[in-house]
Amino acid sequence: MLQRVLEPEVMDTAEDARDYDAMDHSAVNRLFATDFLALWTGTSPVLDVGTGTAQIPIQICHQINGRTVRIVAIDLADHMLALARGNVARAGVADRVALEKADAKGFAYPDGHFGAVISNSIVHHIPDPAACFAEMHRVCAPGGTLFVRDLLRPADEGTLRKLVDTYAAGANAHQRKLFAESLHAALTLDEVRALIGRLGYAPETVRATSDRHWTWAAVRSG
Repeated sequence: MLQRVLEPEVMDTAEDARDYDAMDHSAVNRLFATDFLALWTGTSPVLDVGTGTAQIPIQICHQINGRTVRIVAIDLADHMLALARGNVARAGVADRVALEKADAKGFAYPDGHFGAVISNSIVHHIPDPAACFAEMHRVCAPGGTLFVRDLLRPADEGTLRKLVDTYAAGANAHQRKLFAESLHAALTLDEVRALIGRLGYAPETVRATSDRHWTWAAVRSG
């Protein structure tokens, strides 16, 4: 198994933000929104942790099918949030998506404040993700939905290169580098299960959901 190699916690150069936003995550984002909405109880607000350029909140708003939603979308990177504001405005969802700067390792939100907590691809950025999982659990209301998806660390360098060649085939060199570094920084299933186990969740709430992703889907206990 590859050893975890950390990448910068905050992707906050203008180049990082632009290249990330330009990468084609549309299929992944649509699937995330579809899978979350299949589990969501309909209770707002929803907290999106590590929203990046807000593509997933936008996709959720587009798929909501008549239901109402309020989403608080947070990130620690100023350049990401700047692009997110433009994306949200152009998508016409500024009345439903509030963008805020916040650290995933420690929120100012009260306990049980959110009807659901979601996150896509933030966990691999955090050197010690335990605090992030604990905060997601804390601010989710009892009975609320926890839905977290991230990259899965490959077993070896050959598998990593194959994933980059497959899913970043049309990307530029910087985008390919970002993807490779993210795979290297990702967690394994056993690592994620151990972390959520500390919070009282069963290991089977975490499973591999593609050749490069794990998903934690649970109802907030307690």
